[in-house]
Amino acid sequence: MTNENNFFENNIVYIAGEVSKEPNYSHEIYGEKFYTFYMDVERLSKSHDTIPILISDRLVTIEKLKKGSLLEVEGQFRSYNNTVNGQSKLMLNVFAREARLIDTLEHINNRNSVCFDGFICKKPNYRTTPFGREITDMLIAVNRAYNKSDYLPCICWGRNARFCEKLTVGTNLKLWGRIQSRFYEKKIDTETVIKKVAYEVSVTKLEIINNEEFNRVQGQ
Repeated sequence: MTNENNFFENNIVYIAGEVSKEPNYSHEIYGEKFYTFYMDVERLSKSHDTIPILISDRLVTIEKLKKGSLLEVEGQFRSYNNTVNGQSKLMLNVFAREARLIDTLEHINNRNSVCFDGFICKKPNYRTTPFGREITDMLIAVNRAYNKSDYLPCICWGRNARFCEKLTVGTNLKLWGRIQSRFYEKKIDTETVIKKVAYEVSVTKLEIINNEEFNRVQGQ
């Protein structure tokens, strides 16, 4: 039997930041109640990412998660499908496995890190921005216990973007980076524009686990 801990080790998230939206009740499983809330996590640029968290009431006293509270969270970056207006939408959050209220963030240098391994499940999409930045978007399937998988959008930059453009569906990768939130506007009709937010992993480092695939890409 596969050790369930192996699935926790292939998807590891650590974030530290400030509660920006207090918890709302989500659901209950076997008497364990789960809540969702949002954390603001500062970037090196001093801007911040607003990240959704799913947490059990067995980890912290929910009433203590007030707006402005400082918190460390360790867990996994997970996805699930939600049906909105008859259409399936990929939703993302950090599933907390450990959480601690803290007094300060000053001693924490890396406040947003994620590491996982998975498989490319959609052809990588290479593009350039109007400012000339090279980007490749990928969707990575990460195995979870009980025959489930998480589907995590990733974005690579520069030479990593050029490298990932050549990769094929099914390639097994290990990736490191941070979770980022990105706000954008979607035009509904000629008079209506709504603001939306997307979550993705900004990749800083990656490795191909399959040596044959690595040799193929290097030979191109």
